[in-house]
Amino acid sequence: MGVPSWDDIVLIEHGKNPGDPTVVTVNCPDKAGLGCDLCGIVLEFGLYVTRGDFTTDGKWCYIVLWVVPRPSSIKIDWDSLKNRLLSACPSCMISFYLNQQTGPSPPPAVYLLKVFCLDRKGLLHDVTKLLCELELTIQRVKVMTTPDDKVLDLFFITDTMNLLHTPERRTETCRHLELVLGNYCISCEIALAGPEYVGQQEISSLPPEVMEDLFSCNLSNKESSSEGVTSSMARARKSTVTVDNTLSPVHTLLQIQCSDQKGLIYDILRTSKDFDIQISYGRISTSAKGQRNMDLFVQKKDGKKILDHEDQVALCSRLKEEMLHPLRVTITSRGPETELLVANPVELSGKGRPRVFYDVTVALKALGICIFSAKINRHSTPDRQWEVYRFLLEESRKFPLASRRARNEIVEKVKGTLMGWL
Repeated sequence: MGVPSWDDIVLIEHGKNPGDPTVVTVNCPDKAGLGCDLCGIVLEFGLYVTRGDFTTDGKWCYIVLWVVPRPSSIKIDWDSLKNRLLSACPSCMISFYLNQQTGPSPPPAVYLLKVFCLDRKGLLHDVTKLLCELELTIQRVKVMTTPDDKVLDLFFITDTMNLLHTPERRTETCRHLELVLGNYCISCEIALAGPEYVGQQEISSLPPEVMEDLFSCNLSNKESSSEGVTSSMARARKSTVTVDNTLSPVHTLLQIQCSDQKGLIYDILRTSKDFDIQISYGRISTSAKGQRNMDLFVQKKDGKKILDHEDQVALCSRLKEEMLHPLRVTITSRGPETELLVANPVELSGKGRPRVFYDVTVALKALGICIFSAKINRHSTPDRQWEVYRFLLEESRKFPLASRRARNEIVEKVKGTLMGWL
């Protein structure tokens, strides 16, 4: 197999007719978790994978994804998507025959964006949307509303274009923010984050009852009695994972059947990555009546089948959990205030699912609910780490936050937006 030219590593071919999927092809040296990384980028750009094929011999991989923009997605910059996908691929200058792997990349520089402005409805979402459009990734955020109706937004961000160290990129970002905020903007500045970012990474502490709501393994039983369960949420509970070691002498076949939802393929590949499971061949079928079928021929890191029963049970249990409850949403009272919490599982590499903060602000803006303050922290449970998004909500006539019905509607809207059901 010859080494492709740089332009052939990632190919993006648009459909001939309006509405046809765009075909994204990646042909490069393989590395552990590459499929997860690529699907994470596709998800970050607001694209939906209609079907996909994965093939690798452990040294070289060939991945094809058929994608379409989601209706509510921001405008897709296809050139930027190609560059991001290229950046995730191992260097093709490394000989295929030597089977060398690139070392881990250094973490990106973190910058602090300070936005001080007058408060208005939907402000946080508008800023978040612009940051997504500019390909700036939110790592942490702290939003504070002052008694005189002013807001200080502190965004700790990284730049997928790696240009925030330049005055031009920082000036352009502030200019775009000032245009979006108009007369509401008081000041905007960006600087390399200092010791204050370390403080933002501290593990948050949550009350026991909130932890039970967010992280309980018995969420299915709990939700079955919830007044806020919709038919779309109920169908998401149906999932099966079958392990078959008879069809291949060297691979274990995982057959997955489940309801379709946003980020499903990313969640499954993230789980495989965290379990050190290598996918040698995979086929993801087109969604039919809201259902997905996936056939994955996999091996353990040592190149052997998954034969141990306990290993099979652990993998299947985690896959089902990720299909049923990839994100956790709850509302609780914090003294006289109402707090919305969203928990996002973090990969072992330290990354969380993309665009969660954006989707939550989309949902709250659609409901007309204002955010008094917001922040992102990390929280650890015995088996993993989570990003926890915490939003203090402002009371409104339309949504009296003490009402159970209103709270259920908020949870339903937020979860439905996160999962792509709405």
